[in-house]
Amino acid sequence: MVSGTGSQRIILAEAGTRRRGWLRARASRLIAAGVAAALAGPAAAAPWPTDPPNVPQFRPAFPGQHRAEAVHSRFRGVVAEISSGLHYPWAIAFLPDGRLLVTEKNPPALRIVTAKGQVSPPVAGLPPVVAEGQSGLLGLALSPDYARNRLIYWTFTEARGAGSGLALARGRLVDGPVPRVEGVQVIFRADPPLKSTLQNGGRLVFAADGTLFLGLGDKSILPGRVQAQQLSSDLGKIVHLNADGSPARDNPFVGRKEARLLVLSVVHRNVLGIAFDPAGKLWEVEMGPRGGDELNLVERGKDYGWPTIGYGEEYSGKPVGRGITQAPGMEQPVYYWDPVIAPASLMVYRGAMFPEWRGDFFIAGLASTALVRLVVRGDRVVGEERLLTDRGERIRDAVEGPDGAIWLVTDDDPGKLLRLSRAR
Repeated sequence: MVSGTGSQRIILAEAGTRRRGWLRARASRLIAAGVAAALAGPAAAAPWPTDPPNVPQFRPAFPGQHRAEAVHSRFRGVVAEISSGLHYPWAIAFLPDGRLLVTEKNPPALRIVTAKGQVSPPVAGLPPVVAEGQSGLLGLALSPDYARNRLIYWTFTEARGAGSGLALARGRLVDGPVPRVEGVQVIFRADPPLKSTLQNGGRLVFAADGTLFLGLGDKSILPGRVQAQQLSSDLGKIVHLNADGSPARDNPFVGRKEARLLVLSVVHRNVLGIAFDPAGKLWEVEMGPRGGDELNLVERGKDYGWPTIGYGEEYSGKPVGRGITQAPGMEQPVYYWDPVIAPASLMVYRGAMFPEWRGDFFIAGLASTALVRLVVRGDRVVGEERLLTDRGERIRDAVEGPDGAIWLVTDDDPGKLLRLSRAR
């Protein structure tokens, strides 16, 4: 056994009796500690520091489902403020020429913003919007065939009867000093409308085949929770549509009389992020109550449990339902947060500017005032990082720009458009 460098050696056979006794005792302690560690399994890596959980008695269903190992990016990012003065901006989408479309929740407006931060007047021609509470002008996406048809898609809260509901519209964007949309069609309305301005959902994403997926919320009232569990309702669901709003052909509940033919998956609380990974799998993030924000891998026809199971509690501190986290026939989240991050959008990075981040998930965090990075391997989260926490700003949306930078909007009035790039 060699200790030190070069010829500095301590040979156990030449040590005195006292030395041998000390070494034997120390070896015995190390062996005992090693056996205990082996029985206990590998030591858990330190997670990202957060406050204590709201529901400490809940335990993950499998390793890595909660508080994954904290990871740290090994380069410096630079944040540039591109524009300020936006009114609760909610969603971003890039036009082919590098300009951005930005929705403002309230007062509701759609604007075009240049890469240098020049903001257009409100785009004319949008239908009336209910702008109150969490309602307003919300999600945004460009047609995959935008270069030919110039169609944009957006979600908004629409007044219907004594209540309101999420609607999905499309129209042709016409440029000019006062831009406008023409040929507007409302191609989907979430049924039933309810008297609540909360938890609409509203994020949408196009698939490679040109169909689109839309996430919906339960409206945050008891009748909405009930509706989330019923196939005859759109609330608390992810729906799968053709580009014209008709049901996509592969929806799983075809043939069931009570089912809405466009429902893909059921029993979500408030879907606020939806994205495809590089393998073509669909993921979503949804807000929990106090604790229990979730990341889910979305599969056709699956039941994601709300409010029967979950990892949070009511805002009052009481249990949600029976206060259980597992039940037969209900899916576990791939990952959950307690305390919450308040996830507001989901993006999977594919760009060239940050090669170390390629394939990582990025979630805009409201309560966490962070851009949350998840390292995902297969169908499991293996690392988490919180970025931009020093700014103390609620982040509403984050998207990848044409050059690989990450563009963000803050949830405020005035709200900001930010660009995260790599330091040179």
